[in-house]
Amino acid sequence: MIQFSDLAGITGGKLLQLAANRPVVHLLTDSRRVIPEEGSVFFAIRGERHDGHDYIRMLYEKGIRQFVAERAFHLSNYPSANVLLVDSSVRALQLLAAHHRKQFSLPVVGITGSNGKTIVKEWLYQLLSPEYAVVKNPGSYNSQIGVPLSVWQIRPYHQLGIFEAGISKYHEMQALENIIRPDYGIFTNIGSAHDAGFKNREEKIQEKLALFARVKKLIYCIDHQDIHRAVTAQNIPACTWGRSAGASLRLVQEKDEYFLDFGGNKTPVSFAFADAAGIENAMHCATLMWLLNYEPETIAARIRQLRQIPMRLEVKEGINGCLLVDDAYNNDLAGLQMSLDFLQYQRQHSRRTVILSDLEQTARNEEAWVKEVADKITGAGISRFIGIGPVLSRWPQFFTMAHSFFPTTEDFLAGFNAADFKNETILIKGARAFRFERISAQLQRRLHGTVLEINAAALVANLNFFRSQLRPGTRIMAMVKAFAYGNHSVQVANLLQYHKADYLGVAYADEGAELRQHNITLPVMVMNPAEESFDTLVQHRLEPEVYSILLLQKLAAFLDGRPIGIHIKLDTGMHRLGFSEDDMPRLASMLKNHPNLQVKSVFSHLSASDNPDLDALTHQQADRFMRMAFALKEVCSAEPLLHLVNTSGILRFPQYHFNMVRLGIGLYGIDPTGTNKLQPVATLKTTVSQVRRVKAGEPVGYSGRGVSARDRTIATLAIGYADGFSRAFGNGVGRVLIHGERVPVVGNVCMDMTMVDVTGLDVKEGDEAVIFGEGLPIEEVAASMNTIPYEILTHTSARVKRVLVAEGM
Repeated sequence: MIQFSDLAGITGGKLLQLAANRPVVHLLTDSRRVIPEEGSVFFAIRGERHDGHDYIRMLYEKGIRQFVAERAFHLSNYPSANVLLVDSSVRALQLLAAHHRKQFSLPVVGITGSNGKTIVKEWLYQLLSPEYAVVKNPGSYNSQIGVPLSVWQIRPYHQLGIFEAGISKYHEMQALENIIRPDYGIFTNIGSAHDAGFKNREEKIQEKLALFARVKKLIYCIDHQDIHRAVTAQNIPACTWGRSAGASLRLVQEKDEYFLDFGGNKTPVSFAFADAAGIENAMHCATLMWLLNYEPETIAARIRQLRQIPMRLEVKEGINGCLLVDDAYNNDLAGLQMSLDFLQYQRQHSRRTVILSDLEQTARNEEAWVKEVADKITGAGISRFIGIGPVLSRWPQFFTMAHSFFPTTEDFLAGFNAADFKNETILIKGARAFRFERISAQLQRRLHGTVLEINAAALVANLNFFRSQLRPGTRIMAMVKAFAYGNHSVQVANLLQYHKADYLGVAYADEGAELRQHNITLPVMVMNPAEESFDTLVQHRLEPEVYSILLLQKLAAFLDGRPIGIHIKLDTGMHRLGFSEDDMPRLASMLKNHPNLQVKSVFSHLSASDNPDLDALTHQQADRFMRMAFALKEVCSAEPLLHLVNTSGILRFPQYHFNMVRLGIGLYGIDPTGTNKLQPVATLKTTVSQVRRVKAGEPVGYSGRGVSARDRTIATLAIGYADGFSRAFGNGVGRVLIHGERVPVVGNVCMDMTMVDVTGLDVKEGDEAVIFGEGLPIEEVAASMNTIPYEILTHTSARVKRVLVAEGM
């Protein structure tokens, strides 16, 4: 085991303080995900938006005692800390992982390419786990930080490593190669991803090939000519597959049948998917199995069983007030840690339960594996643990929290009692063989098949994009009003709190109260406070917008000297709500006379920041705002925040950012300025309830409106205007996406159902229909009925199930 004193020699750093020589066990790079255990080491990394050094004090107070830092700090304030000073914390992390890798002689597979890296890795894990104890990247941890954290997971009982490596610019791969040191390589393909980081496609191929500098064999598709030329030029030993005659392993198609041609020995194979990318990924896997001396019949049989893997974690509403974190991803230790980390920002409940299965593979040292699982569960502060599988059931003594064990999933379901799960967050994580989807079905709140998916990664990417547009120190108020623009305010607020937004904005006090009830602690501005909501404001520490003398008088009278934070709204030209310039003397006098009214911010609202034709009006509003706000600052006891711009204003008027901005619709992927730099967050989808043939001349739906002169195939969808799919979409106005094709709405939209024309498509009951999302942008949907995306999003009704998805978990 490496001790902290060893790190100076491994990384070339300088040991500043050694309070006690502790082991190095847990490597931490994210201050929000801490394991305050004896062997934890925090690497303080300076990033584009956050500096890890800023969180050292907080981590020390939480119990972290070992730090690797790029700059010195006052050691007298950290008497029991071990501190190593390095030039680069990332480089130190990489050198430590490379040293760790050298201690093991297990064969390792390295995977890179533009697409398919993660799915190939996960499929190989499925295919090879029956014979090997496999260690792999959790999720898509394939970056300069993710790879060393992944390789650090290697333990003595592992028999095979499978690691993917991703790069975005030149000269990044050499460091990853030194960490992974693969014996076998897989180059999946080459595409346009990250083209901006390279001079040309050839340079990108050369950079990716640096991962395979020492491999025994490199696997790639010989039909990718640009990859084939580069590999041949470097004389890298290869084992190729492809349809071409020169491939080591040929994929042969004869009519509708596929065969694997192993040097003239043809073995029939079938795929559970028809897309070219899926077949390509499966063939990479088949070729590696051949290299590892699997029999052709075994390869074909296991390839036949492959299914697309849900590469994401989902957050759903559960029964009895529970929140369900459903992780169908493979069950390994690194993946478990990621899922436990994800729980850290799900703060709706103080009680947390984990339902976990045995590994897909048999651990070669099951006691050590269960002990490590128990340590992770304990470190995450889990209230109750439910273990399923014979291995976990043999070691109950390691679990100190409330616990129960079941040999099989069937045993758990046989004794399932819904009343045992109330007002808690439940993580479900099981290996594929345990079929935990049956447990998820029992714990999930019963709602109909229409779902609004909220892409957590896209929302965070949008938040960070807007952060990149701000000067350092400028704060962000994220608007979560109107159910977070239809996206579920509590789940979105949890995500924003975890990613360190500064303020939240809601429309009404009840919305703010719900956030507080689910452990949201960020300051919350209420934009439409009513007199009857004053008690709610005080009870839940909410900060009202104040926009009139009368409202201010009523609030002051209610408080009777009790303090509250308020936000002063100025009318600078929107003429909706706010104090006018004529109100300023009286407003200033009232604020002087009521020091308990603590002005947190002064703000206004631009009426046309998205319209270049009205920029003169915007500048006029900004001038008026500065004049009024600066006058008010003179009577405030503390310096208030100033904010004027919304999403379009952030993008178009950086000179008016002041010290806070309000981020609304842009957070959810909708850009009123059309810069196309945002990622869509929400996808509304439903299912096909029934498919029927309708003869020419026969009507469809209410009022007999859906008549056609031709025979048609009509699909009925499980969505209607009660779900937010407007009647305005009826009679051909609206389109939905089924099997990648836009199909028109037929007849009137019903309350709970909608009919669409799917003539010519192979549509079956249960198929998915996208209302808006990937392939059918919400902007296009809104334009079809002459409205704006805001309306489409916010009209999605509360009865539609919201599912937060975290890609790559």
